[in-house]
Amino acid sequence: MNEPQLQIYEFTNFRVDAGKRMLTKGDGDQIPLTPKVFDTLLYLVRHGGKVVGKDELMRAIWTDSIVEENNLNQNISILRRVFGEKPGEQRFIVTVAGHGYRFVPEVREILSADAVGPNGAELADTADQHKSGNQGEKPSLSNKVRDKNAFWLFTVGVLTILALGTIGFFLSRSDDPLPDSPIKTIAILPFKPLVTENRNEALELGMADALIAKLSGGGEEVVVRPLSAIRRFNSIDQDSATVGRELGVESVLDGTIQTWGDRIRVSAKLIRTSDGKQLWAGQFDEKSADVFSIQDSISEKVVTALKIRLRGKKHPTENIEAYQLYMKGRYHVAKGTPPDFMASIPFFEQAIDVDPGYALAYTGLANAYGVLGLSGDKNSVSKARAAVKKALEVDDTLGEAHMADCMGLFWYDWDWKAAERACLRAIELDPNNSDFHGNYAGVLSNTGRHAEALAEIKRARELNPLNLAQNTLEGQYLLHAGRADEALEKLRETTEFEPNFWMPYMIAASAYIEKGMFAEAIAASTKEYELSGFNVIPSGAYAMAKSGKRNEARAELNGMLKLSATKFVSPYNIALLFNALDDRENAIQWLEKGYDERDPKMVFIEVEPKWNNLRKEPRFAELITRMNLQ
Repeated sequence: MNEPQLQIYEFTNFRVDAGKRMLTKGDGDQIPLTPKVFDTLLYLVRHGGKVVGKDELMRAIWTDSIVEENNLNQNISILRRVFGEKPGEQRFIVTVAGHGYRFVPEVREILSADAVGPNGAELADTADQHKSGNQGEKPSLSNKVRDKNAFWLFTVGVLTILALGTIGFFLSRSDDPLPDSPIKTIAILPFKPLVTENRNEALELGMADALIAKLSGGGEEVVVRPLSAIRRFNSIDQDSATVGRELGVESVLDGTIQTWGDRIRVSAKLIRTSDGKQLWAGQFDEKSADVFSIQDSISEKVVTALKIRLRGKKHPTENIEAYQLYMKGRYHVAKGTPPDFMASIPFFEQAIDVDPGYALAYTGLANAYGVLGLSGDKNSVSKARAAVKKALEVDDTLGEAHMADCMGLFWYDWDWKAAERACLRAIELDPNNSDFHGNYAGVLSNTGRHAEALAEIKRARELNPLNLAQNTLEGQYLLHAGRADEALEKLRETTEFEPNFWMPYMIAASAYIEKGMFAEAIAASTKEYELSGFNVIPSGAYAMAKSGKRNEARAELNGMLKLSATKFVSPYNIALLFNALDDRENAIQWLEKGYDERDPKMVFIEVEPKWNNLRKEPRFAELITRMNLQ
């Protein structure tokens, strides 16, 4: 970006120095930003008060390349966190829907560092000369006097600062200096390769995953961002402190890892995100079989630096081959697609073959089969149950095993009380696990305990602010609590952060239906399909039926009925379309079929508002009773 003459900009208690490419706060605390984030800030500041279009901003920042809009959204999100904005607050940067962004604070322009006095104020005579265009004229006598006075004030200021600094030095030499307050939040980023050509992403993510598990043993003393929060931050050239601020943590552990033959080399550093200060760094060059001792050493050093204590936790396995196979399975699970869940299963199974006492591998297997079971695969459901049972037999103190048990009891057994007990046990074992709180929120919401569900999902969001799925599900829980407008606002925040994530559009379609905004519901459902390739709920067809496009809705229903003759199609979804077309008899008949076939989507029957017209029907009420949802 070309730098105009004005170089320094001040707003509230922040200062942007364009020449030095520096953002400072308060008394000069520097806030490190990546180059593109700084460019984004600088452009907004220079156009303060004006609406800057997204296309204009992207052309200005990425002058030599074409990037997705998501890159800009992430930059804006980082800046909002730097300014301390809460979600939806927009005190500094306002999103103008359909247009772009507007920088809100009043910006004060300063010529250069030479025009800044000792207290950070601009010298009036210099600014006046600039504004009048008389920089080339000789200064008048009065200007010279002002210059001498300014120099005298500057000298006094410097001497005062030096004197205070000297006093501070002697005062700081107390025998009992005040310790730094303990750091309470940390993110462990995927490790990076030393040699890009030999990259092993499963190993890189696996090292972070293992350290997350070890440091999570700090109980409530420290919050560790889960794998779902950090897995996308695997860029080699990213700035650790900036990533830490985006993740909303006080510290970041970053490092490199590489294997050569039977050797493994690891380097790690602990960074404080507020100022980028390095709190600890270490290097390890060992045999690959000693990877567990490396993880122990890093954990111990980090614990010391963070001033926390860990509960004693044994290694999940002592077999390096089983560990490596498990990491490969976790690598696929982290991608989150059905094909990747399928791909993870052989790795978990091989890890179990190598070490039959590896409880985490059984849990990984249970989760993979459990997700596949949501599509109606009964064989996957039975395998998930068997894996959970074995995991609990091997290690009853493993929170992940109890949470896998909770999910099976919820989705497939419909044993709400047992599911809640399993969830609470998992949270008791790992109270700062955001995924555990998020899953428990789903159990509470679908059984009609809306206030408790919203409290749990709020806690999950506090522990992992960037979990897109959980942020989306908060919108769903708001909708099921009868708060459609708040649900849409929460979903809007999520799509603003990541426009290409399909889940918010699915929930938004249902929210629009509740508000009678059928055209918007159809558009949201269409967007969901464009991004994911499928529709979890046929909300678009439902909205068509309700808006008078009954023939189009009937065609969608007929297609689902035809497909159900050869493969599993959710009876619950078919019932939804029959109900939209005012065919109550067939709607209830297909819901009964859903009950008989243990369709997982039946867990929504109590809270889905689309069924409100059937709640006084005796057969519908009987279904609610049979599912113990009264």
